[in-house]
Amino acid sequence: MSAEATAFPWEAVLHAGLCRMRLPAKDFWAMTPRELAHVFGLLRPLPAATRREDLTALMQAFPDEKE
Repeated sequence: MSAEATAFPWEAVLHAGLCRMRLPAKDFWAMTPRELAHVFGLLRPLPAATRREDLTALMQAFPDEKE
């Protein structure tokens, strides 16, 4: 199993940080990867998992059709 590494999107990150956010270069380069991810909206909370009760209700409302 071989997976090709995806190149880091430097052009997009630089454009977002320096052009869109208008950060000074020294501030941009001082940011940690976690800070960048947060600013770019990559660290959003995960949606709540479906509860068992909700799944059961959905299964009753939309049962699988047997052919």
